[in-house]
Amino acid sequence: MNSSVRETAESCKRASRTLAVSSSERRSAAIRAAAELIEQNRSSLLAANAVDLDAANQMLASGEINAATFERLRLTDKKLAEMTRSMLAVAELPDPIGRVLQRTELDADLVLEKITCPLGVLAIIFEARPDAVTQISALGLKSANAVILKAGREVERTAHALVEIIRRALTRCGLPEDAVTLVAGRESIQQLLGMSDIVDMVIPRGSKQLVEFVQANTRIPVLGHAEGVCHIYVDAAADPDMALAIIDDSKTDYPAACNAAETVLVHEKIAETFLPRLAEHLSPKHVKVRGCEQTRAILADQPVEAVAQSEWQTEYSDLVLAVRVVKSMDDAIVHIHTHGSLHTETIVTQDTSAAERFLAEVDAAGVFHNASTRFADGYRYGFGAEVGISTSKLHARGPVGLEGLTTYKYVLRGTGQLAGSYQGPNAVPFTHKKLPID
Repeated sequence: MNSSVRETAESCKRASRTLAVSSSERRSAAIRAAAELIEQNRSSLLAANAVDLDAANQMLASGEINAATFERLRLTDKKLAEMTRSMLAVAELPDPIGRVLQRTELDADLVLEKITCPLGVLAIIFEARPDAVTQISALGLKSANAVILKAGREVERTAHALVEIIRRALTRCGLPEDAVTLVAGRESIQQLLGMSDIVDMVIPRGSKQLVEFVQANTRIPVLGHAEGVCHIYVDAAADPDMALAIIDDSKTDYPAACNAAETVLVHEKIAETFLPRLAEHLSPKHVKVRGCEQTRAILADQPVEAVAQSEWQTEYSDLVLAVRVVKSMDDAIVHIHTHGSLHTETIVTQDTSAAERFLAEVDAAGVFHNASTRFADGYRYGFGAEVGISTSKLHARGPVGLEGLTTYKYVLRGTGQLAGSYQGPNAVPFTHKKLPID
């Protein structure tokens, strides 16, 4: 993997063509073999990660990275177990390639099929996420896509160790090792973004700045989201105990995650009683509450800092929660559409009609009723894993699993038919008969 970025990408493209016609059984076997090798090499992976953490400590001290990024970088036995479990779950999923989506008879013995196929080559640019290597490699292999990984320098040693293991698994299972490869150096990002002749999709996973840079500097389709500003609206008809539990889980389960709640909107009818309970509930969890003027007035006996108007769209990625009192659901929805990031929004209410209205009117990749925002995750959705969460409305939206890594082609099988026969005054008529796809 010491070749130039261009040579690496070209090798990956060649591998993608082999992968596209490989069997589902072989691809799944490679994923399982990689998971097994990761388990066997646990100590060396943790050692590589320890070197990354030492270097990242200095970056943290200098302000180059924040505490949330540092935490994402850390590998533990638990995280490694989650990574291999996720890979094994992907291996067991149905093959997404070669599925007939539609079959149409255009005429006798002239049948058109719409069939799923891989995208080709995925370029993944990520920061401080060792699990991105395993998730994306597993999903890429299962969907017959080759993968070029560009890791941030803070995670390069860990990523290199993981990729070497996955490449060994590919070779063991008779697949080209260049189906999963890694490039290094900041300059390689710009090179990858210019390879529209090789790379079929770019997936950035990292800071808002990284995602916006990628989106602004390539003609290749980009899948992802710039930030996760997730809201919980506590309706007047909410069960307060349920609301407290959902807010707690959404904020404290993993504050650095993009699906963690950043803002809570509380209906003014229950604010006087609910907000003191919320502050009391979150205090032992060390959550810093910031609020609108009405929130601060209700919690006057507590040190609640004001939220500036420009701060409502902040992704804290930390134990910080913005709280606003709203007059109605209309007010809450306007706030979400004004300050949200189209990621995940939740309503807590016992009023079914209010819930259904919220679910219908809120524009986001995920809209939940009486559930934690943390459910916005490919593994929890049953996708095995995810390459990321997309807030786009085209191609894929929400957690992107196998389906989001496929496209389709039209396959036409005939017996010598000519397009000219279906034109003019003596044109043969099309039948356009829908046929079963089973």
